[in-house]
Amino acid sequence: MNRLMNQLELKFGKYAIERLPMYMLICYAIGYLMQVINPNIIDVLALNPYAILHGQVWRLVSWILIPPESSNLFFVLIMLYFYYSIGMTLERTWGAFQFNFYIFSGMFFTVLGAFCMYCFVELFQSGVSLQQDAEMAARYGELAGMYGGSYYYLVLSRYFSTYYINMSIFLAFAATYPDMQVLLMFFIPIKVKVLGIIYAAMLLFEAVQLKFMGLFVIGASLLNFVIFFISTRKRHFTSPQMRARQKQFRQQMRHAQVKNKVIAKHKCAICGRTSEEYPDLEFRFCSKCAGNYEYCQEHIFTHRHIERKE
Repeated sequence: MNRLMNQLELKFGKYAIERLPMYMLICYAIGYLMQVINPNIIDVLALNPYAILHGQVWRLVSWILIPPESSNLFFVLIMLYFYYSIGMTLERTWGAFQFNFYIFSGMFFTVLGAFCMYCFVELFQSGVSLQQDAEMAARYGELAGMYGGSYYYLVLSRYFSTYYINMSIFLAFAATYPDMQVLLMFFIPIKVKVLGIIYAAMLLFEAVQLKFMGLFVIGASLLNFVIFFISTRKRHFTSPQMRARQKQFRQQMRHAQVKNKVIAKHKCAICGRTSEEYPDLEFRFCSKCAGNYEYCQEHIFTHRHIERKE
């Protein structure tokens, strides 16, 4: 797994998004603003597989704008700052590409979990979904298509959000820095690994409460952490300072290579020797060859002339 990640980073690392946690906060800010303007907008953005299959494909991406739910704005700001700080620490420790891969794989598994949930419902609980839709339609009227067109899937889609993506960030942080201490409630020192165990227990309890939904919502969203934990059990992560030094060294090496690269004025078409490597050699163009071919003094009279192709 580590070898595969290294190969992917060498090939696609230049496309990695630097400071990804900051862009995640920007998405939440946009979501909060949209929610203030229209509180029902969340149901238009939610990851609803039923609505997606009926043409609302924007939901494949728009669900990441849905901010964490809380009635206390101050608590939300503290929580988002906490996730931002640990996210930036992980990005500096792993590198931008691997952190990007971790986050986007978590989002991909969340989308995959939503469609697996849809298939499960359609195969084994289609009667329940149709019955509930009929009952809700009789009580409140037909649900507008912009909200998904199904009361049953409208409710289920609200479970899919970035909440569990943020939880996976913390679990990864706890696995990477298990002995780091943080201040719980600003004054209780506690190790991160203890908080990680508490968070994992809470997630397990939520999964049991949600029954089959727990597998698709929580299980799918945290599948990236499971893969990460299994593949990095014996891996030693470098510190953020070491990653910064390694990045600076690679940049200096690239600049040095560009600076030292000199374009040769003359090059022999036979042996490949250049005037920069062999300044004592003489180079001449051949007037009988079709094209601008140059040869060193050893091959100017012995080479085979290149004829023009008809």
